[in-house]
Amino acid sequence: MEQVQGLGQDQGLEQDQGLEQDQGLEQGENPCYLYQLFTERLSKLEEAEGSFDDFTRSYMSYGVQRQANNSLMFREWAPGAQALFLTGDFNDWNSTSHPYTKKEYGKWELYLPPKRDKAPAIEHETKLKLVVLTSEGEELFRISPWAKYCHKHVDSNTYDWIHWDPIRPFLRPRSLRIYEAHVGIASPAEEIATYTNFTLNVLPKIKDLGYNCVQLMAIMEHAYYGSFGYQVTNFFAASSRFGTPEDLKRLVDTAHSLGITVLLDVVHSHASSNTADGLNKFDGTDSCFFHSGPRGHHPQWGSRLFNYQSWEVLRFLLSNLRWWMEEYRFDGFRFDGVSSMLYHHHGIAMSFSGGYSEYFGMQVDEDSIIHLMLSNHILHTLYPDCITIAEDVSGMPGLCKPVKNGGLGFDYRLNMAVPDKWIQILKELKDEEWDMGNIVYTLTNRRKGEGSIGYAESHDQALVGDKSLAFWLMDKEMYTNMSSLIPMTPVIDRGIQLHKMIRLLTHALGGEGYLNFMGNEFGHPDWLDFPRKGNGESYQYARRQYNLLDPDNNLRYTQLYAFDRDMNLTEDKYGWLASQKDKVIVFERANVMFVFNFHPSNSYSDYRIAAGPNGKYPSLPRGIFFCLPPFSIVHTHLSLSPAHSASFTPS
Repeated sequence: MEQVQGLGQDQGLEQDQGLEQDQGLEQGENPCYLYQLFTERLSKLEEAEGSFDDFTRSYMSYGVQRQANNSLMFREWAPGAQALFLTGDFNDWNSTSHPYTKKEYGKWELYLPPKRDKAPAIEHETKLKLVVLTSEGEELFRISPWAKYCHKHVDSNTYDWIHWDPIRPFLRPRSLRIYEAHVGIASPAEEIATYTNFTLNVLPKIKDLGYNCVQLMAIMEHAYYGSFGYQVTNFFAASSRFGTPEDLKRLVDTAHSLGITVLLDVVHSHASSNTADGLNKFDGTDSCFFHSGPRGHHPQWGSRLFNYQSWEVLRFLLSNLRWWMEEYRFDGFRFDGVSSMLYHHHGIAMSFSGGYSEYFGMQVDEDSIIHLMLSNHILHTLYPDCITIAEDVSGMPGLCKPVKNGGLGFDYRLNMAVPDKWIQILKELKDEEWDMGNIVYTLTNRRKGEGSIGYAESHDQALVGDKSLAFWLMDKEMYTNMSSLIPMTPVIDRGIQLHKMIRLLTHALGGEGYLNFMGNEFGHPDWLDFPRKGNGESYQYARRQYNLLDPDNNLRYTQLYAFDRDMNLTEDKYGWLASQKDKVIVFERANVMFVFNFHPSNSYSDYRIAAGPNGKYPSLPRGIFFCLPPFSIVHTHLSLSPAHSASFTPS
């Protein structure tokens, strides 16, 4: 057989397994030229496109592609077209208003910037057509070859191109209203609930309540159910006790279709000490993945502590973040146990006073801090709208400042002092002893320019051994006197009103975001206790009783649910969580209401503030006096001029 020049020594063609061994080939036939053509074509492809990996992902560059800033890039290949236009519902089917620009090699491109509100110029499920102008001057209405969804109406003979671009990852909410949730307890049934149950029965409730973000706990696989997901054994595995990975993906996709951002409660602060099904002693040593000796063991949690200086640990944990972002399309993370990571003492027996000596010195774990900075830098660089939240009780300065400014790069920290304050007040003080100044101080005591998530209670307060706000307020009467068919008792009346007020005050003043743990929005009556030997492996308290909201039950829990929904929907309308631009201060003291507009140029008409009795409040040169009824929430309107202060009295 004649050898093709330059190919006989090519190691890519295995001679002993090639077509030369085919006895059916006639003398003189040479199949090697096909391999030469193949290598030439592959070489040209990789030279022109970078790699066949990029080349075969052209579905990510042709058709319609939404960019990071929500602009839209359209690209088509139509070498015979004289002109190309986009038309559809978005431009009232004007066939020439949106022309493509001709590029090399028969390619055409159209760029549409985002709207003023930063939304894409063309909405999801918009009907589109390409208008192709031929050399004969004929207009042809066509569907993009790269169209991702086409649909035929019942009374039509042809399919339509439907722009399929549901609001999915990386569309960051203006105001963050978080519903903290655990999939396994998200059902009234005494069993482990599933991803499918959450998708079908809980996501619609979250949407109805006005939350725009769900924070999922206990997703990373953990052998011990009662750990609440915080003793992770398998970092890349979604917990199988709730269903399959595809079930979780369906949950996330459904949440995105409802306009709900999805955050993962990620645990990189420590790991389970299990050996058979965890990382501990993976290679037989004490130091694989973790510090050896006492530094590698958490003295209170009984878990292993990562060696963040290790290159392979860095690879493992940073890749883990990308895995959840890429594979499951999460929108960000709530980092658990950050206080434990920041300090060698892990925050144990520490009472942080705010002195800077507490945050800088030998007690600070620099390796952990650098790891968190790397995590945030990589996430925010690769996914600009990714949201990261730190669970830190210490108040570390710069935790929520950008990495480029020397900070750790988180977007928010949990304002953990607020729920502690509410519990302390309800446990220790009579109503007459509540200190309004101290409450406001606690709600507003956060570092300037660093985002905080305010919350009145989270899962911590719901756990067995503690009490939720509703339980502190109404205690055993929640089991006997919540029926709307009987007169309201003083305990229930006070409890319901204070439950509403505490949550609204925290929502309005406690941070730049708000969080609620599932069930607490309607005053869930029971604590949370996972199956264990001490309770006979019972699931009685490892559930959320959404059935209490059934209208046929005639229970006052529905009133709390409705208030929580109205509170969130009102915030969605006015945006107080994201509002830092008005530069207006309003407060009441000694029955005098003060309003200060410090903005150097903005005037405000019909400015909405909380006030006392209904009525008109004309501006007077002197302070005036009025009464605020107990447990009242009333609103009024006024106009403010720049750099103006005023006090008001009812007309």
